[in-house]
Amino acid sequence: MFLPCIIFLVAIFLAFSTGTSWGTFGILIPIVCPLFSTADTKEMLIISIAACLSGAVCGDHCSPISDTTIMASAGAQSDHVNHVSTQLPYALTVAAVSFVAYVVTGFVQNWYIMLPVALVAMIATLFVIKAISNKKAA
Repeated sequence: MFLPCIIFLVAIFLAFSTGTSWGTFGILIPIVCPLFSTADTKEMLIISIAACLSGAVCGDHCSPISDTTIMASAGAQSDHVNHVSTQLPYALTVAAVSFVAYVVTGFVQNWYIMLPVALVAMIATLFVIKAISNKKAA
């Protein structure tokens, strides 16, 4: 039941450590696919591959040694450390909502149901952040 969220966290860690999402895909997808090789686990295969892909992209986006992060800060002519530190709150907010969604998806095991639920959770999180920001500004 907790395998999608574990795969998500492992993918984030691996991509953050190596600075590559494609390398993480290449390492984790051959490990994840055989776990759900029977026909009755097809839904969990789709969910776990999604967890692997999204975790790898999140970890790559947060990594200071990622080629895309280095190129983005160089292209914008901004300080690299400043660029990484300003991207972290956005990426970690989405990662937290995604983690909760993967925990629930492990129990529901139906991505048709959980995709709209996760989108609503993300929008609700953004409204909460906006309300907190407006309260601080007032």
